[in-house]
Amino acid sequence: MGIAAPQIGIARAAAIVQPPGDAPAITLLNPQITTCSEEMDEHYEGCLSFFDVRGLVPRPLKITVETTALTGETVTTVHDRGLARLIHHEIDHLDGLLYTTRMRTGVDPIPVEEYRQTGRAWVYEGA
Repeated sequence: MGIAAPQIGIARAAAIVQPPGDAPAITLLNPQITTCSEEMDEHYEGCLSFFDVRGLVPRPLKITVETTALTGETVTTVHDRGLARLIHHEIDHLDGLLYTTRMRTGVDPIPVEEYRQTGRAWVYEGA
C-alpha cells in the first residue's frame, strides 16, 4: 500500500510505499519514471481517493524510477511486478492521475464487494 502527499493535502512530490512483508518502506521524493517495460499485466487496484470501488488497470511489469534521496543525491531503482504497480500508482498521484485514467476504454470500476468475489489477487509467478 502507499500514499502520496497530495492525497492528504500536502502539495509536495512525495509518496511512501509499504511493500508487503517485512520490507522497509520506500520513500519517493520527486520521483520520475524513466523507463517502463513493454511487457504489461492487468490487475485490480484500489485507492484511498475512492475506497469503495476497484478498477482493472494495465501497468508495465517493470519500471525504472529516479528519486531524490534525503541527502540530495539522485537515486535510480528498478522495480518489478507488484512493487512496480504500487510505485507507479503513487507516482501517478503526484502527476495528478487516478488509476481510472489508466483503465481500458469501456472497463468500469466495480464495487469492492464484487471485487472480493473475483478471486483475482495480485499473483506474480516466479517473482
